[in-house]
Amino acid sequence: MKAYLKNYSQSPRKVRLVADLIRGKDVEKARSILSFIDKKSAPDIKKLLDSAIANARDQKKDTDNLVVKDIRVDAGISLRRWRPRAFGRATPFRRRKSQVRLELAER
Repeated sequence: MKAYLKNYSQSPRKVRLVADLIRGKDVEKARSILSFIDKKSAPDIKKLLDSAIANARDQKKDTDNLVVKDIRVDAGISLRRWRPRAFGRATPFRRRKSQVRLELAER
């Protein structure tokens, strides 16, 4: 039971902070953690978790004893942009994106 979130527009470092909180947890406990955490990526990871639970239901798995086996946050594409600076110069900066992979397993 897997689910993917591709090209999520937040840096992987910030998304990993939320992903580390639910890794290895029971599905219901992970949902409650994601409900109350105050991070930008928490609602989107909660939707991803719900999607993985729905995929498990489609495969006729018992959703009561599911656990978050693995959640991996990798870097996606990064957009290169330019920021104006002093004396008519410009400096580059990157808008980073993330790719999240969530896998559930039975206890």
